[in-house]
Amino acid sequence: MHTEERLSRFRIEELLRQIRKQCRLRHYSVRTEESYIRWINQFLVFTSMRNPAGTGKAEITAFLTHLAGTKTLAPSTQNQALSSLVFLYRTVLKGTFPWLDDLHRAKRNIHIPTIFSKAEVKAVLQQLEGTKWIMANLLYGSGLRLMECLNLRIRDIHFPQKQIDARDGKGRKDRTTLLPELLIFPLQRHLDRIQALHQQDLRDGFGAVDYPHGSPDHPSPLTKSWHWQYVFPSSKRSYDPDFQTFRRFHAHEAVLQRAIKDAIRAAALTKPGSCQTLRHSFAVHMLESGYNARVVQELLGHKNINTTMIYTQISNRTDRSVRSPIDELEEFGGSRTDRS
Repeated sequence: MHTEERLSRFRIEELLRQIRKQCRLRHYSVRTEESYIRWINQFLVFTSMRNPAGTGKAEITAFLTHLAGTKTLAPSTQNQALSSLVFLYRTVLKGTFPWLDDLHRAKRNIHIPTIFSKAEVKAVLQQLEGTKWIMANLLYGSGLRLMECLNLRIRDIHFPQKQIDARDGKGRKDRTTLLPELLIFPLQRHLDRIQALHQQDLRDGFGAVDYPHGSPDHPSPLTKSWHWQYVFPSSKRSYDPDFQTFRRFHAHEAVLQRAIKDAIRAAALTKPGSCQTLRHSFAVHMLESGYNARVVQELLGHKNINTTMIYTQISNRTDRSVRSPIDELEEFGGSRTDRS
């Protein structure tokens, strides 16, 4: 195959179909699938639509350098682009590309996450109401990631055990975390409303959701069952081109992201924050309450305990038994506080 071969529009569309097919065979999330498609598209544009089978390490390295320099992307984003291209060559093209092992991932910087105090969390949550209030409380009260919250199904909520199953989290792993007692009654009332909405969808001839193990060739009857419905469905049905039908997907992440940003602004906090800040705050406040780091690791779904230990550093910073030496000078009259 010649290295200068250009892909026709038909070949490009066929390649993208193969990428989607391989993603779905591996039950990758919709976000991962779309991310892979976006980065591979950008790579094709960067190489002037050359057939990827005729490109290699030099072109990928140049592309990643372009992302790091021209677009100044974060290391984690660069690594996401690299993962997309490795998937393209190893899984979709299925060729022998030994040079893939020589590609290096960008080193990620370790940042201390922003943490809200309990008073700040309360101030933010007080600005929210309804479904957004419940969702934000789950981020803080259960330590859920944003997409874990949005991807919750009815079957994942266990009221008697006061537990929540967070499925297909980071690294495609499932885990069990807390269902706060405070949220049991509001969440039950919310699910009553969602069940009524689902019944109306069924009466209208709809009511199906995307099913993790379904395919257009083998549709599953479980797609219309109650326990597979989303806890936080979208307000409108959307067209699914693969199954050629209308479905009610989960709410869009931007809905809660905007609500949290607005709540932080309305609470007049002096620090920035996001949905992830509520999860970070959950971790630190659990450690401050005396829970073992291993317990917090399990609840957060961290693969490595070192990730959780970052929160212990933040928790230790708030140890009030540690004093600055200047405060001791004040006790001996060695400092003046009236010079400001």
